[in-house]
Amino acid sequence: MPKMKTHRGTAKRFRVTGSGKIMRAKAYKSHIMTKKSQKRKRSFRHETEISSADYNVVAKNLGLK
Repeated sequence: MPKMKTHRGTAKRFRVTGSGKIMRAKAYKSHIMTKKSQKRKRSFRHETEISSADYNVVAKNLGLK
């Protein structure tokens, strides 16, 4: 059997931590920034863990499963 290929679109959007968590960037960060508060814009900088509902699909696309 050939090896599973990593889905390149998924690989560009997610990263895996040393402990195995899958991290993603936050949404709503790209435009119409003037009406968003500084506090809200600052929080967009930090990554967050993906939801448990999405874990299996993303992990499969990354070649973890």
